[in-house]
Amino acid sequence: MSPARKIKLDDLPDLLTVREVSEVLRVSPLTIKRWGKRGKLPPIRINSRGDRRYKKEQVLWLLGITAKTE
Repeated sequence: MSPARKIKLDDLPDLLTVREVSEVLRVSPLTIKRWGKRGKLPPIRINSRGDRRYKKEQVLWLLGITAKTE
């Protein structure tokens, strides 16, 4: 991630890739995968390859940000 790039939480999709989550949380992609194995941030497996996706709400919860309720 370049230093000038700003991540806007509102612009993120509902399902995030390992790389997107690692950029938001500022940890390595390997850490995200480890957290998934430990149950800290469980992934959703998609497609036949089993690619990982993570719910935006779970990532925000890890950041201490609760979802907006209206």
